[in-house]
Amino acid sequence: MEKRFADDDVIKRLLHEAQTWAFVGLSDNPERTAYDQARLLQARGKRIIPVHPAAETVLGETGYSSLAEVPEKVDVFAVYRRSELAGESVDEAIAIGAGAVWLPLGVIDEAAAQRAADAGLDVVMDRCPGVEWALRRGL
Repeated sequence: MEKRFADDDVIKRLLHEAQTWAFVGLSDNPERTAYDQARLLQARGKRIIPVHPAAETVLGETGYSSLAEVPEKVDVFAVYRRSELAGESVDEAIAIGAGAVWLPLGVIDEAAAQRAADAGLDVVMDRCPGVEWALRRGL
């Protein structure tokens, strides 16, 4: 993986400055990693938006079945899908003009990350927001 998809400055900036995080794959299942990460960011003052075909309300936030349905600006689009499905979600983030995409641990799609970078989005790949937050306790 190219280092620029794990750039420390980008990670710090997104964790510190990005306020609205949409989570594709976020359902009301506390056993899932997306739920844990969304809850962690919400506890740190971030607005989370669930994006899942079921469009469930999660952690008190209205869910949407697609990113295109979200009626507000999204700073970071976190893709909690299998690697082979991530590219479709990244393309959706590009289409709506999201500021960044974050592919968590184990979700790797170099081609999709490159498309997002080429479109001007910040890209973080194969990193966990919770782990990165813990590494930067000063945020």
